[in-house]
Amino acid sequence: MAAKEPQLDYRKYVLAAAATAVIAVYVLRLFTLQLTSDDYKLRADSNALMKRIQFPARGAITDRNGELLVYNQPAYDIMVVMNEATDIDTLDLCESLGIDRQWFDRRMAEIKNTRGYSRHTQQLFMSQLSVEEFSNFQEKLFRFPGFYIQKRSIRQYTSPHAGHILGDIGEVSPADIEDDPYYQSGDYIGKQGVERSYEQQLRGIKGSEILLRDVKGRIKGRYQDGRFDQQPIPGKNLTLSIDLNLQKLGERLMHGKLGSIVAIEPATGEVLCMVSSPTFDPRTMVGRQRGRQHKALAADPMKPLINRSIAGLYPPGSTFKTSQALTFLQEGIITPDTRFPCSHGFHFRGLKVGCHGHGSPWPLVPSIGTSCNAYFCWGLYHMFGNREHYHSTQEAMTRWKDYMVSMGFGYKLGVDLPGEKRGLIPNAEFYDKAYRGSWSGLTVISISIGQGEVLLTPLQIANLGATIANRGWFITPHVVKEIQDTPLDTLYTHRRYTMASAANYEVVVQGMRQAVTGGTCRSANTTMYEVCGKTGTAQNRGHDHSVFMGFAPMHNPKIAVAVYVENGGWGATFGVPIGALIMEQYINGHLTEASQAKAETIENKVIAYGTYDR
Repeated sequence: MAAKEPQLDYRKYVLAAAATAVIAVYVLRLFTLQLTSDDYKLRADSNALMKRIQFPARGAITDRNGELLVYNQPAYDIMVVMNEATDIDTLDLCESLGIDRQWFDRRMAEIKNTRGYSRHTQQLFMSQLSVEEFSNFQEKLFRFPGFYIQKRSIRQYTSPHAGHILGDIGEVSPADIEDDPYYQSGDYIGKQGVERSYEQQLRGIKGSEILLRDVKGRIKGRYQDGRFDQQPIPGKNLTLSIDLNLQKLGERLMHGKLGSIVAIEPATGEVLCMVSSPTFDPRTMVGRQRGRQHKALAADPMKPLINRSIAGLYPPGSTFKTSQALTFLQEGIITPDTRFPCSHGFHFRGLKVGCHGHGSPWPLVPSIGTSCNAYFCWGLYHMFGNREHYHSTQEAMTRWKDYMVSMGFGYKLGVDLPGEKRGLIPNAEFYDKAYRGSWSGLTVISISIGQGEVLLTPLQIANLGATIANRGWFITPHVVKEIQDTPLDTLYTHRRYTMASAANYEVVVQGMRQAVTGGTCRSANTTMYEVCGKTGTAQNRGHDHSVFMGFAPMHNPKIAVAVYVENGGWGATFGVPIGALIMEQYINGHLTEASQAKAETIENKVIAYGTYDR
């Protein structure tokens, strides 16, 4: 018998291996489809069952006095299941919804390109139908297989005020969906204000119900009597620290002006009002009109979408002198009795920083009261040139910067709103780079009077007032007073102490009181309570900015306020009278008849912008 050829044996093994591989591939694919893949399960389930999301009620928002600011109103979304939306009368559908064929085609294409799209599950087709629109469409719904109505709610804002604080909601972006798996295409999310910063507390938790369908796709009822349904959990209600009446007054006073008003309750850090002008009406930022309205606001050259209270960066002007006085006192550079000369300004080695006429030489308290530029220039000069305390100008600068940071400057304070800017407090490295290491106190003398490179937000200036009112400590400013059934973050309950002592703060308080009784803030003086204040006239390439920072009463203070009016001129022109009215409204709960007349006069004063660099 002839021996087997080796080549035939080899072919037999090759064929057996190939057959085994094919069988293994089929078995693996069957295993994947039946046990690990949801594709066929989804198809089978979708033929008999439909999962409908139940959206929770978003939390309501009230002011500190219980005044309702934001609530929910019923609205309806139209959902589509692509696998079922076949053989429909597109023209009839478009006419029923008041849309054209181009919009329909574009929307259907967008849905198919959405991240996570499935033709077996409901996709958002059109959002936020009103009750009237819903009623009209519901009568014709049976004509359009694959289209469903889903109930949800739409935000309603009760007044045109506090737009920057409240913010608004809009449809989630792809980035939102990627960042948080809670969201799906067509969901809504807070876009600005507390609607954004407290999104997780406000949104609640979605629920769902499983519905049974017949072979024609018609809903026959709840699957197993709702055994697998999940009830939505409503969002938490927020109580803001804002006083709506105070906010209204602030917005009135800033009419026709650019700038900000921020008022803080010193003992708690609660923001009592936060005005950014120009502002916007939050009632216009709801529903399907939001996108169009947002685009118009974004194109406005006055930038009404920017919250100047936390994102506007300004030279603080003479309000900053209070922080310099505290630093010089604490470092032993001066005492309350130290006197410096002022002959209409600071004059030294050919350098001049001008000042208005007043008595000289004066000690610290009247120098604060009259806002003497020369006094604080001399203080900085002596600090940066003191070689007994500091080995170099750079070391003195670093020490100076540490004081500023402890007072809440140079970094974000941490307010519970999106978009806060940190401002600018220069350091030694900043000037080493700018001047190649060759600089001195004279080079940077303007920082002592809140000019030069120093930039603060109005919130930081108001917080400076609150810190002085507290004699050396502050609680991080915040606009939410309470969260339903949830404690506030400890950031908004713990005191933050500065590097200066309470005794030195008391000296500055005396100076601010003198500014009101006989200095630059005289128009804020009243017999109703003791006001402490500090003006600022921040230099600008056009008209100067009008600034005021103060608090009242002097003892047991209830309110600290900062006012910043761009191109408003002297601090006493706009800053002081506006700040005085804000304090009176909050402390007394109303304005006197004379103050009402002042408020109306200020409201009607419009500053023409466009001529000056802002």
